[in-house]
Amino acid sequence: MSRLLTVNYNKKPSYDIVIGTDYSELSDRVKALGFESKKAVIITDSKVKDLHVESVKTELEKVCSNVFVYAFEAGEPSKNLNTVQDIIRFMIENKLNRNDLAVAVGGGVVGDIAGFCASIYLRGIEFIQIPTTLLAQVDSSIGGKTGVDFDQYKNMVGAFKMPKLVYINTKTLSTLDARQFYAGMAEVMKYGLIMDESFFEWLISKMYEIHDRDDATLEEMIETCCICKQKIVERDPLEKGDRALLNFGHTIGHAIEKYKNFELLHGECVALGCVAASYISWQKNKLSKDEYYEIRDMFVPFNLPISIDDLEPEKIVELTKSDKKSIDGGIKFILLKRVGKAYIDQTVTDEEMIAGINEINFTEEDEKA
Repeated sequence: MSRLLTVNYNKKPSYDIVIGTDYSELSDRVKALGFESKKAVIITDSKVKDLHVESVKTELEKVCSNVFVYAFEAGEPSKNLNTVQDIIRFMIENKLNRNDLAVAVGGGVVGDIAGFCASIYLRGIEFIQIPTTLLAQVDSSIGGKTGVDFDQYKNMVGAFKMPKLVYINTKTLSTLDARQFYAGMAEVMKYGLIMDESFFEWLISKMYEIHDRDDATLEEMIETCCICKQKIVERDPLEKGDRALLNFGHTIGHAIEKYKNFELLHGECVALGCVAASYISWQKNKLSKDEYYEIRDMFVPFNLPISIDDLEPEKIVELTKSDKKSIDGGIKFILLKRVGKAYIDQTVTDEEMIAGINEINFTEEDEKA
């Protein structure tokens, strides 16, 4: 039996989030949305194509007249306008019209690219999200943020495009390697840190079940994250206010991601950013010392980094200024008052950021010491 949430956008039911263990409901839901006998294009990447696309395609073919598949090279380097151009050309060549459907099958990069293509093709066609990674299931597939990177600027070109459906099959998580799975845990932990202390404590209590990828535990965990994001995006769909709280750990995290040329996974960089932001919160006398260390150390059991080799703090700060969250040269920084309570702070100085980066910076001098 699947779990069901409905995201209400502009005070109207906009789309459902289905959480289940297979794709058995997909064809009926696509039909109910009005896409019977319409064409569909599955947008995916080279890794996911061989793992999950055939199952999704089989279900879509029960209701759609034609189902096409476009797969781009997996990885963040593909998240650019060249890939968008290739997908748009593919959609034109296969004669998709405004009544047809784009289907994102994959992780966060796939969802962001597919949603952006759907937002601009013929001035907009509908799309659905079928996230296959933990990170995408708990975060990026929900809320309608789409886009691509531009030069060194992450997610600088994009649009808000709400999906018609988010369909989560938790069984896809069994195909993730350990590193990808735990990278998703950074976004999971973020929800506890910014808005739900009891959920943070639940994660600690369910640590072994999460390690074992216990089905019931993962379903409950994913549903809780979806509810957290649902609450935020319903009251601030276009990130004019509180939705910015979801960026906890992302300001410094995005800068590290770019600085390291995407050698680290997004979730790993978010974990580092969360530690740095928590350190800044402590230094601003918002968190106690014990709270800071409790937060920092909780990333370790989930195989997430809390330090990294040889960062250039000044360069990281410079990269944060080119982030899309930069406003008039300042940074809208997300800090913590306590576990479960985040706030927006626009007073964080370069010196405070450098101190936070130095806290996660493991240098040769540290090794000698």
